[in-house]
Amino acid sequence: MKKNILFLIIFLLAGIFTTNAQKTLDKKVDTLLSRMTLDEKIGQMTQVDYDAIKKNVDDIVKYSIGSILCGGNSEPEDITAKGWADLYDKYQNMALRTRLRIPIIWGIDAVHGHNNVDGATIFPHNVGLGATHNPKLIEQVAAVTAAEIKGTGMQWDFAPCVAVARNEKWGRTYESYGENPDLVKMLGAAYVNGMQGKNLAGKTSVLACVKHFVGDGGTTNGKDQGDTEVDEETLRKIHLQGYVEAIKAGAKSIMVSYNSWNGEKLHGHKYLLTDVLKGELDFKGFVVSDWAAIDQLGKDYKSDIEKSINSGLDMIMIPNAPGQDNNYVDFITKLKELVNENKVPLSKIDDAVRRILKVKFELGLFKNPMTDKNLTAQIGSKKHREVARDAVRQSLVLLKNDNKVLPISKNLKRIHVTGKSADDIGNQCGGWTISWQSKSGNVISGGTTILQAIKNTVSKSTEVTTSTDGSGAEGADVCVVVVGETPYAEMLGDREDLSLAKEDVTAIEKARASGVPVVVLLISGRPMLIEPSLNISNAFVAAWLPGTEGQGIADVLFGDFKPVGKLPHSWPKNMQQIPINVGDANYDPLFPYGFGLTY
Repeated sequence: MKKNILFLIIFLLAGIFTTNAQKTLDKKVDTLLSRMTLDEKIGQMTQVDYDAIKKNVDDIVKYSIGSILCGGNSEPEDITAKGWADLYDKYQNMALRTRLRIPIIWGIDAVHGHNNVDGATIFPHNVGLGATHNPKLIEQVAAVTAAEIKGTGMQWDFAPCVAVARNEKWGRTYESYGENPDLVKMLGAAYVNGMQGKNLAGKTSVLACVKHFVGDGGTTNGKDQGDTEVDEETLRKIHLQGYVEAIKAGAKSIMVSYNSWNGEKLHGHKYLLTDVLKGELDFKGFVVSDWAAIDQLGKDYKSDIEKSINSGLDMIMIPNAPGQDNNYVDFITKLKELVNENKVPLSKIDDAVRRILKVKFELGLFKNPMTDKNLTAQIGSKKHREVARDAVRQSLVLLKNDNKVLPISKNLKRIHVTGKSADDIGNQCGGWTISWQSKSGNVISGGTTILQAIKNTVSKSTEVTTSTDGSGAEGADVCVVVVGETPYAEMLGDREDLSLAKEDVTAIEKARASGVPVVVLLISGRPMLIEPSLNISNAFVAAWLPGTEGQGIADVLFGDFKPVGKLPHSWPKNMQQIPINVGDANYDPLFPYGFGLTY
């Protein structure tokens, strides 16, 4: 009885403390808002890409710019951790010269680690993390990513993506945790918890941005930025669930999607943005647009601004249009005109700015706006890479293992490693690595390729030979063939044919012809068409896009860690089956959702 009373007292005191803290915060926000001019308010709603403002840095002060972002290819000349941190501090110092000294909030697409920073820890893309089905691991991944982001001063990550990818033709399939909304909402919420920590003002806490609201993974034919043609019940049941759980987990920013819902663009969808998101779901944070996305609402930019703000957007992401400079000045000018013309109510402006300022206070930006250089030194650390290595181990899905070819003995006489992706860190990492679409080859410092990892693992007496085309395996005890997709990202990643590349099929066939046991590792951002290559291999592993820590793959190949990954997607037999998702009426995949062998 005494314990119950004590718990009740603690509960009540905690409630009183939280309420008082909230009142104090609201008072700070309202006081600051009351001192702001319309120009300063609009500045807070303006997010400018680094490439668009770097020639006119003084515009941060002139227009009271509230946010900077670095898009996929926007980066300083020095892309080391120190270079990024120095850039951030330079721009933040500019913001602190404004009349009210309101700090900027800096956003970046750190979608699988702090992936624009050379030497950072790069994790498996979300499709691989989805295969782990492990929310505690995803919390760890997010926490490490947050610490590395903070090491460059930034405080806002455009992640997690909680798209439910329902068609593997979609080029952003790897950004989704999987086809099942239950899996997506569980891991999305875990990512928010890991990224934001127990306190947003924490030393290594970063603001999560849940994206892309809503239905981006459900477009017809998997077309990027296409039309999600489903009824509202389906939209809610499949595509909205990740946001419901993320908001419960404390998410304070949400990015709107390029796609349409039944013909209406989300960036102008008042019902979904205001009535559902801010009303029904009681989202208290702020809503940001995607890259120049409001431009797609119509041919007249001023009316695009009017519609997007009145529909519920709080902050607009503005890169330069091709051949133009200072697009953000055009936005600022036109939004001010719209307010003065009573086409955008001042109450909308105040609500947007209040939401943005509140998050800046919660992040502790007003007290600690500059980079913590102690965190800079931890980027790419051994401790962080160990978390990524564990994520790789848990993400691998064993699809086939005839005659127990796996695990491989570390004491074999000779192991032949072949295939175009066996010694290619760029292919391992996939898109969104240093640059937007990324590329094959040595794109990032640090990390371990699969070939290097195998050499690190075998005994001193084991010879490891290699080629890129499947040749040279004759006489080896086993041949490991590493094949799959080369890097791509949104827009350029959509595919009508998910067959293996001819060079990959040929490499597997050559390995088979050598007469030695063949283990195939598939590096890909989605399930691919793998028959008949699957049939002529002895073992087959879906390795997804594992990132920099290839040692995690060797851990599984050689039996130091048993495979635990389970498919986050149903694996199709042919293109005619796509889209194929668990629960379909005629469900007959090559491998079902949740499939995965172990030793």
